[in-house]
Amino acid sequence: MSEHDETSGTRPGPESGPGTGVWFIGARGSVATTAVAGCAALAAGLHPPTGMVTETEAFTGARLPALSGLVFGGHDTVDWPLPKRAEALTEQGVLPHGLGQAVHHELAAADREIRTGGPLAGDRRSDEELIAAFAADIEDFTRRRALARTVVVNVASTEPAPAAGDPRLPASSLYAAAALRAGCAYVNFTPSTGVRHPALEEPARSAGVPYAGRDGKTGQTLLRAVLAPMFRQRALTVRAWSGTNLLGGGDGAALADSAAAAAKNAGKNRVLQDTLGVLPEGEVHIDDVPALGEWKTAWDHVAFEGFLGAGMILQTIWQGCDSALAAPLVLDLARLAARAHEAGITGSLPELGFYFKDPDGGSAALAEQYDVLLGFAARLGAAR
Repeated sequence: MSEHDETSGTRPGPESGPGTGVWFIGARGSVATTAVAGCAALAAGLHPPTGMVTETEAFTGARLPALSGLVFGGHDTVDWPLPKRAEALTEQGVLPHGLGQAVHHELAAADREIRTGGPLAGDRRSDEELIAAFAADIEDFTRRRALARTVVVNVASTEPAPAAGDPRLPASSLYAAAALRAGCAYVNFTPSTGVRHPALEEPARSAGVPYAGRDGKTGQTLLRAVLAPMFRQRALTVRAWSGTNLLGGGDGAALADSAAAAAKNAGKNRVLQDTLGVLPEGEVHIDDVPALGEWKTAWDHVAFEGFLGAGMILQTIWQGCDSALAAPLVLDLARLAARAHEAGITGSLPELGFYFKDPDGGSAALAEQYDVLLGFAARLGAAR
């Protein structure tokens, strides 16, 4: 294809009809930038869809929106154009050399659809005024681009859990409320509160949209979701499970805040608690190492007991790039949530627990979550 569609964020695809909007909270961050660039690359056939579960054979009948039909926009509080952000990610080794230039048009088109988020320092607007402004931005995007629907996906930096009795909503919940008001499906890929704030219980029930979360399962917790069932099924007693994360980039800086780190670790611990029935001794320590940039290393140390009390140890090392791990999952979730919305499915989506550390119910074991996801794909394929 030599021509670009001047009205969309990706090259034209084979499908007809209106596209599907993906509205990122944190739209100029590493995950969103990687997702936009990656989607454009896949739609153009420049790279294979490695890491995208929805591009496997099991999902061919789910009637998901085509990657070529996704149109991107979002909110952010920083002014760093996506093409420049892509250049930085290329220097960090996240994006392959030449990709930013190859999909420059798509990155620029998405960047034009990014609006200033908040609340910024000194912003005197009330929660209601902020929600109304954010919802208006999303509605305007959906209307101007003549989209069938829009999915709001939170990929912003982790925020601390709100203090008890705080009369103000945290930023993640302001955006979640805006998504509900705009009639959009909502996905929380972060550990932040989002739609799970008590003040949003009634709006979430009455909005008539699907929502899913929280905290994407990309690395260390992915391994825990596989290994913990092994210990349970083999009747091996886990005595202690400790871990360390070394990471840089925006996540490293955000998680240097102990309150934000506590929100992150709650999801990691939930996998062990739900799978083993008890939370073993040990903690996960998160260290900000700016020199690592977009890359991270995660160590786990598992002390377990075998037959006749024999003490044994399992150690794992996970080294990877969170943005490259998260981006395909984010695209999966946007497509699944959009199709669920089209199919008239409302409320929380525990069927998408496969993707989350802290899902909306269901098993914590990855294999069981995958079976549930396949069943959900079949349900989507059968729905009108």
